Amino acid sequence: MHNLMIKLSLALALALTLFAPAAQADAADPATPAVQTFYAALLDGMKGGKTLGNQGRYDKLKPVIEQTFDLGTMIKYAVGPTWTTASADDQKALSDAFARMTIAQYAGNFSNFDGEKFVVEPKADIRGTDHYVKTSLVAKDQTVQFIYRMRQFGNDWKIIDILLEGSISQLSVYRSDFAATLKTGGAAALVKKINTLADKALKG
Repeated sequence: MHNLMIKLSLALALALTLFAPAAQADAADPATPAVQTFYAALLDGMKGGKTLGNQGRYDKLKPVIEQTFDLGTMIKYAVGPTWTTASADDQKALSDAFARMTIAQYAGNFSNFDGEKFVVEPKADIRGTDHYVKTSLVAKDQTVQFIYRMRQFGNDWKIIDILLEGSISQLSVYRSDFAATLKTGGAAALVKKINTLADKALKG
């Protein structure tokens, strides 16, 4: 009887090990689905290619980017300290222009499909309250790394910055680029500059 109990106990332990939920150990970071949702829409637009055109891709990407990016946080950082002294009207104009530019650049830069795929790593690096999701764009002749800085807003994780080639903050580049325009022409000049960039992306 003693030996039988031992064998049963070992069998039960083995069963619990084999059938324990693997998802717990391999669960993806909660921030990754937002990046995957964005990439799915981006890839869909790329496959639409010339049939959709830049404006068609823009229209397809707009709701998804608004869902997965926190564009409000992004423009505040890109503008810098000047944001707090800008009028409500200027803040709205800057926000609208920045959102338009962001969507337009993705629509213009990812305009066709040639077998590319996006790879999203399930685990993220956690730094403070932000999660950094590592991804790659795999093309025929190169692989490009993008790391998405994610922050939780309520129940949703959203993109607040992108590290190009894994280290260059896109928002820091914007902030540096926007500073001179803000200094010489203020918010109105920056709105014009951002909208010009959006127009260029959509025409390209």
